[in-house]
Amino acid sequence: MKKLTLAFVLTIFCLTAIFAQDVKKESQKAETKMEAFASKTGTIIRFQDYNLPNLRLYGGGISETRIRKYTAGGETKYFYQITKSAEYGDKTASIEYSDLLEVIKALKSLESTLQSDVSKKPDYLENKFVTEDGFQLGYYVSSGKSKWYMKLEKYSSGSTIFINEQSAIENAFNGAKNKIEELKKPSN
Repeated sequence: MKKLTLAFVLTIFCLTAIFAQDVKKESQKAETKMEAFASKTGTIIRFQDYNLPNLRLYGGGISETRIRKYTAGGETKYFYQITKSAEYGDKTASIEYSDLLEVIKALKSLESTLQSDVSKKPDYLENKFVTEDGFQLGYYVSSGKSKWYMKLEKYSSGSTIFINEQSAIENAFNGAKNKIEELKKPSN
């Protein structure tokens, strides 16, 4: 009987240790595309910024925008960055070029559903697109009115910005896309 009890206790102890290790792995924050690229070891990493026009926010204020060109080990990547100044440090979204193209497509899709969603007069409705890195673009409808927003960082509170006009978002994203395409040309 003592051997059976001891075997049972050891089994429970081993299972607990195994599951505890799985929880540790899941709780680790996933690296964004920019973090993965910019943290390569054993190689020289260079980045250069190209400022773009500021994005005007709802209720006043601005968000700074830029293209950041990273070069590491002969490979180059481009990120569209949107920065919101906050009391406890800046909040920045870094949207990789291929994700930027997807965000532009998503914006058009969201725009096509906005009027239908507003006309339904929901108590609250939210429609959004989320990139792999956690950047969110969308709108919400409340009391018959809509408001566009972007959430810059996946794991951060206070990283949401609100924009007056969808056209300002579209102009900013298309301006970023055009600047990256200009920078990708062989003479740059």
